[in-house]
Amino acid sequence: MTAAAQPLRLLLLGATGAVGREVLAQALADARVGQVIAPTRRALAAHEKLLNPVTYFAPLDAAAPWWRADAVVCALGTTIKVAGSQPAFAAVDRDLVIDTARLARQAGATRMALNTALGTSRQGNFYLRTKAEAEEGVRALGYPSLTIVRPSLIIAERAAVRPGEVAGLWVSRALGPLIPRRYRPVAAARIARALLEAALQGLPGERTIESEQI
Repeated sequence: MTAAAQPLRLLLLGATGAVGREVLAQALADARVGQVIAPTRRALAAHEKLLNPVTYFAPLDAAAPWWRADAVVCALGTTIKVAGSQPAFAAVDRDLVIDTARLARQAGATRMALNTALGTSRQGNFYLRTKAEAEEGVRALGYPSLTIVRPSLIIAERAAVRPGEVAGLWVSRALGPLIPRRYRPVAAARIARALLEAALQGLPGERTIESEQI
């Protein structure tokens, strides 16, 4: 980092999830980050670089000072089982993603890195269509720098077991190199690194990082 470069204020959304936890740890250890703003529903461990407003996100406080950041990393996400229904899932993985990104953009953020999923498409199943709608909504906000990261299955320690993910990881380990690189599981730490680097570098325009590139 040159003498002229100033540490960035990073807004991290989804800091308690598998990928978000890794982004948080990496960002707090990175000298390019001056402050991490991580609004969460439950308090995080204190750190000198961490601003951790505790909020339930409903309703969103558009006037809250924590939206003011240079860069945004969004790792928000749930499952239909945890959410309880498809509409409740979409309220988090699409609506909350777009709404928080909008507030950060309005407050001056110019860089955003968004975590979605491998195969995201309007032609996909409900899950993948919802992710596609989230991408489209964020794209429409006009971030000068936007990176979309689309990982395959995520290798991570989770508080709640996801049976489908566990089965997928078991199959992937059993078949090993027979599986095309795009469909192999990816460690949460690697996904976090891709998101954080994209947000910190702030390359102009939009780019998509597919799973095999992580």
